[in-house]
Parts: sequence; C-alpha cells; structure tokens
Amino acid sequence: MNDKARRVAIVTGAARGIGAAVAMRLAADGLDVAVLDLQAGNCAQTVAGVQELGAKALAVSADVADEVSVNNAVMQVLDHLGPPTVLINNAGMLREHMLAKTSVEDWDLMLNVNLRGAFLMSRAVVPHQRAAQQGRVVNLSSTGALGAVGLAAYSAAKAGVQGLTKTMAIELGRHGITVNAVAPGFVASAMTAGVAERVGVSFEDMQSEIVRSVPVGRVGQPEDIAHAVSFFVDVRSSYISGQVLYVAGGPKC
Repeated sequence: MNDKARRVAIVTGAARGIGAAVAMRLAADGLDVAVLDLQAGNCAQTVAGVQELGAKALAVSADVADEVSVNNAVMQVLDHLGPPTVLINNAGMLREHMLAKTSVEDWDLMLNVNLRGAFLMSRAVVPHQRAAQQGRVVNLSSTGALGAVGLAAYSAAKAGVQGLTKTMAIELGRHGITVNAVAPGFVASAMTAGVAERVGVSFEDMQSEIVRSVPVGRVGQPEDIAHAVSFFVDVRSSYISGQVLYVAGGPKC
C-alpha cells in the first residue's frame, strides 16, 4: 500500500499490554497508528515497535473519559497522520470489590473509563469515518460482561460496551462503518498482575488456577486479542458487524 492508501488507526490505552500488542499488529497489517494513553511519554516503546514495522506512529496524551481531551487528541491525529478511519477502544481499568463495598467513586471510575471513554472516542472519530464512507470500530469488552464475583462496576461497564457496539453497528452500517467487540477472557498483563497483587496471591499461582477452567489449557496473551482485533479491522471483514467475539480459550456464551 502506498502512503495515500494507508489507513490511520487510533488505539487507546496503547502504552502497554493488549493496546500495545494491537498497535503493533495493526502496523504489521499496513496501518499507521496513533498510540493514545494518559501520558504520551509512556508510549515510547509502543511507538518504537510500530515504527520498526515500517508504519508511522504518533504518541498522544488523552484522558478518554474527558470530552475536551478526547476531541483534542483526535485533532492531533488528524493533523499529524490524517483522518482516522479505524478506532480501537481498548483503554480500560479494573477495580475489584463486592457490590456492598463498591464505592460510588469506583463505580463512576469504571463506567467513565471503560464505557464513557468508548462513547466519547467513537463520537469524535465517526465523523471522519463517515466522510470517508468507510471505517472500523472495535471495542474491547470482556468475559466479565457475563458477570463475575467482585466485578459489579466492571461487569456493568463491559456489558454496556456490548450494547453500545450493537447500536453503533445498526446506526453506522449504511456509511460503510462496521462496529464489533472483542471480549477477552483472562489475559496475562500488567492489569491482571495488579489484581493478583491486590488480592495477595502470586501472579503465577493465579494463572495456574485460571488455567484449570480454560479448555485450551493456557491463559491468554495480548497477541491473542490483537489477532482478533486485526480480523475485524481487515478490509475483507466488511460484512461482519455488531458482533461480540469472546477470546477466552473456550465457549463463554
């Protein structure tokens, strides 16, 4: 693909983990990538990885839960890389508390980052996709959307992501825009390592326990999720929209 034909992707929460893996996979697929995270300085490794694959990269600071920050970030991408026609809403966070111990602050934080962020980013990017009459949005949900002990706020947010995905798919299909969701199961990452630390178990023991319930006999890796995202972003996936793909080593619904 020549420079004029290259698509521009935005990946949120791309400083590490799943977001970084997705950014590099899309670069390998021939896209230029804007790497968004709270602090652009934290994105240096991802940016270097994207550039090593021959793609253009741009690190942008953005708080996906803040409307002004989101709009400014998308304008930076437009100015430096061109109109973004691919959006990966990956930014998210996890706090685990039983419902009775979930504070209003934690509830709002989970909904703001995991759900409001996907809404704000999508609303800012969709006009550029509509102008191009083609686009891809992939939202990161979770198997947590199906319910899990101690994850009331997180589960509600990730279930909301699925509803947002399906509604966007219905509204935007006539503009050549597909909207799908990837719902990972347990993935070895800094976020899940943080959960292990907070509950007082070793990350290795946590993974060993998880594996017992995974049919394929291993935990997920960020690259597993990146591969699923790549499938939805592919230009040949234009007849697939409004779907939720569980990437969890076995059936989840």
